[in-house]
Amino acid sequence: MPDPSLKSLSIDQLLPRVQGPGQYIGGEWNSICKNRDAVRGTLCLAFPDVYAIGMSHPALHVLYAIVNSRGNWACERCFTPQADMEALLRQHATPLVSLESFTPLRDFDCVVFSLQNALSATNVLTMLDLGGIPLAGEDRSMADPLVVGEGPCTDYPEPMARFLDAFVLGDGDVSLPALFDRWIEIKRSSTDRADALAQLAVAVPFVYVPRFYETTFNAQGRPVGVRAIRDGMPSLVQPIRIDDLDAIPLALAPVVPHIECAEDRIAIEIMRASASFGTLQNDRFRSVDVIVRAAVAAYRATGHDEIALLGTTTTNHPFIEELLRKLRAIFRLLNVRITMPSVPINERLPAICDLLDRGRPDGLTLSPEAACADLRQRIGIQFRNEALFDGCRRAMENGVSRFKLNFLCGLPGERPADLDGIIDMAEQVSRLGGEVLGRHAGVVANVVNFIPKSQTPLQGQAMQTGDYFEAAHEHLRKRKRMREVTLRCRDVESSLVEAALCRGDRRFGPVIETVWRRGARLESLPDRLRPWLWWQAISEADIECCR
Repeated sequence: MPDPSLKSLSIDQLLPRVQGPGQYIGGEWNSICKNRDAVRGTLCLAFPDVYAIGMSHPALHVLYAIVNSRGNWACERCFTPQADMEALLRQHATPLVSLESFTPLRDFDCVVFSLQNALSATNVLTMLDLGGIPLAGEDRSMADPLVVGEGPCTDYPEPMARFLDAFVLGDGDVSLPALFDRWIEIKRSSTDRADALAQLAVAVPFVYVPRFYETTFNAQGRPVGVRAIRDGMPSLVQPIRIDDLDAIPLALAPVVPHIECAEDRIAIEIMRASASFGTLQNDRFRSVDVIVRAAVAAYRATGHDEIALLGTTTTNHPFIEELLRKLRAIFRLLNVRITMPSVPINERLPAICDLLDRGRPDGLTLSPEAACADLRQRIGIQFRNEALFDGCRRAMENGVSRFKLNFLCGLPGERPADLDGIIDMAEQVSRLGGEVLGRHAGVVANVVNFIPKSQTPLQGQAMQTGDYFEAAHEHLRKRKRMREVTLRCRDVESSLVEAALCRGDRRFGPVIETVWRRGARLESLPDRLRPWLWWQAISEADIECCR
């Protein structure tokens, strides 16, 4: 049950002195607060970002629903506090607590960090420190929670290996509960934390426990692999993959936030791919009936007026047209919009644009990634430019007047002609508006700097330098001619820091801690990153990092 003293302190003394107190109060519609004394184990989902971003992430709602559906577990939530709240917590020597029961993080059996963004690394340290949990895994005892990382950043876990006890590799949705059950069993019969973690590493094949492994280096001092340093540890940790996506439950009653969030909507994952540039056989799909039932249940439980269909390549869903027709038939009269936040491009795009809501006020987002067909082919994406233009024309005929096109800059083999193609494609879409709408359409060309991340088909490729990206962005700015086209380029320094964290090894653990102790906070938010702190710490650690 809620801790009366911590709850009273927060409400009476802390919350009146911070901006956005609603993000710390808890008690939201559909939140669940169980009697902690009546359950077998307690778990805190710790999202290393602010409430408004964490509550917009569908994975958090899914995990929250899955764990709380089990009567013997209590699952609660916690987010990174804003700077004013962090200062007050430290001033009053008050721990960071969960939203449901105002329980300090140190008093949970398990704390799970959802690692969605490499730039949130320092937020993990903030939450551990405020929550009363030792930063380094080796400093924890059996009295401390099991600290676990899950999410896309577990594809490159080494930089965070110092701070997390274990990483769940692969699809953690339905596998995490098995991990928690196993840890509770081990915890009750163990007095030594290292032995307990070793038992966990052996018992759960998709869990990587970094303290039992070390990085190996070649003669040039570059990391080449990881090897076990304790007898009995698996030489290979195999990521878990759930082939039947319908077997992964959806959040049928998502928690409704108290405050405005980045995304106030129902989000349903309709398909999942295994790689950033995967092929169709790597995709897994939810069935139409499962998606429709989930949408209806979530709408009844929340009242949101938008349902977003999510997935790496949503238009590759084999029954996407049928799905959109059924959803429109149910929700159109309720004034609930059906959206796909980013629509990949293929020959079915025009038909799909006919089925999306007409006159979408937020426009249509498409992800060509590269403007020239031969460059797209090299990264495993194939569509004709005419398919994109036909889809945009159809969308305009349905009342859409604004478009966002997502591109990657710095792909392997990129040429000046590929950069020119970005502007040419954006301006051609804008000019289509003159034919269909009687005026040029508004187009945002969103350019992201390519980072060859681990566990993707392009992981072995080199990343372009900062000078290259700066020159490419300048080339794009000079090439743009139409005022109706807006060019947005991702900040180069943030991309370089993210790349270092995505491609670094275990030596980056002390770097992250140094940067955090020097004041780095919430660096994934706009204008919060201080790259000079990172380059200074990397230099002091004597790590070669080209930029």
